[in-house]
Amino acid sequence: MTMNIDDLPTQAKAQVLAEALPWLKQLNGKIVVIKYGGNAMTDESLRRAFAADMAFLRNCGVHPVVVHGGGPQITAMLRRLGIEGDFKGGFRVTTPEVLDVARMVLFGQVGRELVNLINVHGPYAVGITGEDAQLFTAVRRSVVVDGVNTDIGLVGDVDLVNTAAVLDLIAAKRIPVVSTLAPDAEGVVHNINADTAAAALAEALGAEKLLMLTDVEGLYTSWPDRTSLVSEIDTATLAQLLPSLEAGMIPKVEACLRAVTAGVPSAHVIDGRVEHCVLVELFTDAGTGTKVVCA
Repeated sequence: MTMNIDDLPTQAKAQVLAEALPWLKQLNGKIVVIKYGGNAMTDESLRRAFAADMAFLRNCGVHPVVVHGGGPQITAMLRRLGIEGDFKGGFRVTTPEVLDVARMVLFGQVGRELVNLINVHGPYAVGITGEDAQLFTAVRRSVVVDGVNTDIGLVGDVDLVNTAAVLDLIAAKRIPVVSTLAPDAEGVVHNINADTAAAALAEALGAEKLLMLTDVEGLYTSWPDRTSLVSEIDTATLAQLLPSLEAGMIPKVEACLRAVTAGVPSAHVIDGRVEHCVLVELFTDAGTGTKVVCA
């Protein structure tokens, strides 16, 4: 059971604020890229808490940039339309038909809903996709499944990032909410894994932190052994651990490795099932989840 801050004694509330001060000073004026996904996108109270967290960051002088997925929503829409869906190596196999659904859901549903929730707190959030202002240029990717290179359709990696549009929004004190669709050099649109896109954007923006919301408490070195949860891990150790991770966690870990190796000071795998998990990670001494740092 999670205690509501309204239930805390006044002195305890003051202590929470005092503990946050050094972290607020450290992050003032800095960019934090947050990959929004999992249960945080489907549970109404978690969605509202996340939106409030983004508004809080903006009003404290931190610059949040949200990159969202939409896996559960895409799956639900495909099922509703009677379209077969498949995953290989942790990535959705994307046919042209699946891509049409992904575009509709990511920008037209998930992105719009999050923008509206944030804007309850003020005129802050603006939704864009990787197609806008050449934010992302994609290159088609494959995955290795059981040692074999496997085609997964219109799925891309981020090849180039043009940060101009995002930086313009930040300068205007807006919160960019990015849907992960992007054309390749020939203009063919690809679905980009949101973990991959968040890492590429964090790297290009010179972000201070990359936060990855998941449906687990953090990173386990020996899943499902719950005692193997680690609070901090370096990139060398994490790279060695990568082949043994379950498929759904691999894109998230690869994203953390990419960002931190490229110069982002830290990446964080946190439990998106906990209300205000972003604020807990950024502004408390204990934090939450797993912090990834350079070896």
